[in-house]
Amino acid sequence: MKLVVVSAGLSVPSSTRLLADRLAAATGRAAPGGAGAEIRVVELRELAVEIAHNFTSGFPGTKLADALDAVIGADGLIVVTPVFTASYSGLFKSFFDVLDKDALDGKPVLIAATGGTARHSLVLDHALRPLFSYLRAAVVPTGVYAASEDWGAEGLEERIERAAGELAALMAAKGGVAGVAGDAGDGGGRVTVVGPRVVAGRSPERGPAALTDAAFETVVPFEQRLAALRQG
Repeated sequence: MKLVVVSAGLSVPSSTRLLADRLAAATGRAAPGGAGAEIRVVELRELAVEIAHNFTSGFPGTKLADALDAVIGADGLIVVTPVFTASYSGLFKSFFDVLDKDALDGKPVLIAATGGTARHSLVLDHALRPLFSYLRAAVVPTGVYAASEDWGAEGLEERIERAAGELAALMAAKGGVAGVAGDAGDGGGRVTVVGPRVVAGRSPERGPAALTDAAFETVVPFEQRLAALRQG
């Protein structure tokens, strides 16, 4: 699986990049069958000038074009932004403004953000989720926000693992990984992937060996796959 991480952190070191790395590592661990993931990190601060030039010229520079191609070719995305004025950063938004409007159609995306205070945690649902819903991405149910006081505190690692598990399951489902069963959330929902078809259910004993011929005749729409992940 190809996983691309888009980090909009500006400083070095950056808490935004730290959260991005933790999410990427957790997603790799959650990959079906222990297969891991091929991870590519896109640092937007290194592309700021080319993004600005793209707006005025209409053409991406070499590095920006390579980053855009990586996003388009990814099986899943992790996007992380610092909070600026109660929303995502301008650099973060600008990158997705120059991306083709259909590039994220149906693509699994995990949204995350960092900020100085927990009061900005609603940025996930009030800014990031609407943006990627507009781009028709398949946004995983759990977003991850890390305030300054969250680092080293109880709860952050649990949210990271939960969100990463949901992303890995969606990537596997969309890619049609054969013979893989992935749990989402806290063990409630279950998606069993068999070739290109998916059978969603809640019973842990419903694995590939238990599938009947009738199951292979049923194709579950992608929206129902997402509903299965939200159960629990």
